[in-house]
Amino acid sequence: MGIISWIILGLLAGAIAKVLLPGRDPGGFIGTTLIGIVGAFLGGWISARWLDHPITKNFYDGATWAAAIGGSLVLLIAYRILFGNSRD
Repeated sequence: MGIISWIILGLLAGAIAKVLLPGRDPGGFIGTTLIGIVGAFLGGWISARWLDHPITKNFYDGATWAAAIGGSLVLLIAYRILFGNSRD
């Protein structure tokens, strides 16, 4: 998969992570979107590096999606812990 595919996957993974972890985020829509993109890259890297499951070139591979969504969830949780809800 190319960079554009990973960005699209990250956008979708960020949206799915937001649905799975509802609530107000300190960064709003743009922050959640960026977290989704970075989370997709992070999840793919962790999957290939430590879980011995190289990411395939297929956009519709379930393991690729799981890694991207998992990475997005981890970053979204860490972001909420570090920065809290500053919009109150």
